[in-house]
Amino acid sequence: MVTDRLRDGYDVVVVGGGAAGLSGALMLARSRRSVVVIDGGSPRNAPAAGVHGFLSRDGVPPAELLEQGRAEVRGYGGQVVPGEVETVVREGDGFAVTLADGWTVRARRLLVATGLVDELPDIPGLRARWGRDVVHCPYCHGWEVRDQAIGVLATGPMSVHQALMFRQLSDDVTFFSHTTPPTAEEAEQLAARGIGVVDGEVASLEIVDDRLVGVRLSDGTVVAREALAVATRMTARAGFLAALGLRPVEHPMGIGASIPADATGRTDVPGVWVAGNVTDPVAQVVSSASAGAGAGAQINADLIAEETRRAVAAHRDPFSAENEARLCEQVAGDRRHGL
Repeated sequence: MVTDRLRDGYDVVVVGGGAAGLSGALMLARSRRSVVVIDGGSPRNAPAAGVHGFLSRDGVPPAELLEQGRAEVRGYGGQVVPGEVETVVREGDGFAVTLADGWTVRARRLLVATGLVDELPDIPGLRARWGRDVVHCPYCHGWEVRDQAIGVLATGPMSVHQALMFRQLSDDVTFFSHTTPPTAEEAEQLAARGIGVVDGEVASLEIVDDRLVGVRLSDGTVVAREALAVATRMTARAGFLAALGLRPVEHPMGIGASIPADATGRTDVPGVWVAGNVTDPVAQVVSSASAGAGAGAQINADLIAEETRRAVAAHRDPFSAENEARLCEQVAGDRRHGL
């Protein structure tokens, strides 16, 4: 049982066990903070064969990267447990985090790194090919589909830009207008780069021997393609933050919704940080890991500042109630670290 492994209280609860969450937990555990990562077990990049653009780890399978990350966090005394967070509410100076199984843990600080959900168009065959020969990011998957016959499915304001990016990787790129035809200026850009434009709605994908071979239009026409790029709508996984007043807002690029935060990951709710795709939809794995590490360091610094304020107050008035609370906290901390 997950609940058998969870303690009641931690310095930090990290929600989300991807690159951002594990990197944040690693920084905190190395700083001797009590930290638990609650991992829902559904990483966005699970269908992908490998992680790319991550220096020294290029091509590593996503599951392998996460397994190594979990081992590193545990090696410094942090915990990583499976579970789904349902709600988070303010409780005193900290938070009560309730899991789907009813168990509640308490945290002084919260790091949310739950990522996002890619919302794909409702086209038969699309979801089943996602992360294989249906892709979205030229930096994540472009090299793997280089020189192939690539289609780009228009889904929103960034689709023309996406087509121009994939044109860098192949001379054979076709833009499917679907329900979002290009403007006159965009059509000129596509023509100038030798990108063909196909009008009409896309009805389905053509799959032969477990490979994409074409895109079928609503009039029955099939356009041969070996890969298809789709710009998804990306929505933060953050419903459990609603009780704290944190809700996703529309991204200025019109690509989805994310939780707003400053450059360090600090949100408008004191004590809550975010990192990775939950706040930056276009972040790749390596940048999500970096953001998580930075947020972890910021949380540690915030805790140090709080502890120092309490220590100064106790130093000035050794018999104050706050001093008593600080001593209790110190004893609890010593027990956490086996001192």
